[in-house]
Amino acid sequence: MDIDKKQLSEFEAGLNPLDINASTVPGKIIGYGEISAIFQIKDDTSLVYKRMPIFDSVDQAEDYDSKHGEYCKLLSQAGLTIPEHESLVVDTKGRPVSLYIVQKQLKGEQFCHKLIHTLEKDASLALIEQIIEEMQKVWKYNNAAGPAMELALDGQLSNWVRLEDNTLNYIDTSTPLFKIDGIEQQNPELMLKSCPSFLVWIIRAFFLSDVMERYYDFRLVCIDLAANLFKEQKQDLIAETISIINRYLPENQPELTIKEVESYYKEDKLIWSLFLAFRKLDRWIKTKLLGKRYEYLLPGNIKR
Repeated sequence: MDIDKKQLSEFEAGLNPLDINASTVPGKIIGYGEISAIFQIKDDTSLVYKRMPIFDSVDQAEDYDSKHGEYCKLLSQAGLTIPEHESLVVDTKGRPVSLYIVQKQLKGEQFCHKLIHTLEKDASLALIEQIIEEMQKVWKYNNAAGPAMELALDGQLSNWVRLEDNTLNYIDTSTPLFKIDGIEQQNPELMLKSCPSFLVWIIRAFFLSDVMERYYDFRLVCIDLAANLFKEQKQDLIAETISIINRYLPENQPELTIKEVESYYKEDKLIWSLFLAFRKLDRWIKTKLLGKRYEYLLPGNIKR
């Protein structure tokens, strides 16, 4: 990939996390996840960046980068297609060590959470079934690999992009989720770095393991996918989506119900809404009361 490493270093050195457009090298937010923002630098529309300033040392960042590379390789071995990508560790004086994950920028209108608003109902349901078939590749890979290797993923609609040839790209690779011999390879403590300090002990005690483990359970990932339709204001697709999912669930698992999906959505909405509100409060305390720098690019208001 043609990444201007000097410009990236200059971007990090002059980054204004409160207003990326006001950075010395300006950026532009083009999308949000639950945790972070996705952006381009200057007017380069060929690449997108995700910045992870969660590391205490270059060695720690490089270890994470190595696991990210392994995760991408394993997803490809499982049969998924991921965009062209590269990652770079940036160590700038006065800043935390950051890992920038860079991907080829794909067309916004091809993201599946947008396609379901432009396609006819039957075509939207066919797209959702295609996503489920892609997700199932991961669990088929896990079953073939046995306990030695186990992959996970987040299957919600915004993590999939359908290209002109109708193939799907899976884009959410920044959090490596895989186990070797039953041992999680991701250091969960790194995920707490961006949490408000006054919430860390609560999240560590009550939520962290559950949040990470849900992505290893095909049924839970499918529930999350169906619940995502509430967030996207596409309730008219939910009943048929549940019927599709039930055809793909193992025979020894109970079928999904609308009540179960709706309950999951309400709980998930509450958790992520509170989490973002507390992160914004943490940013306000650090910048306005303590006069400190806040390092994270927070999502804007997310419609749920």
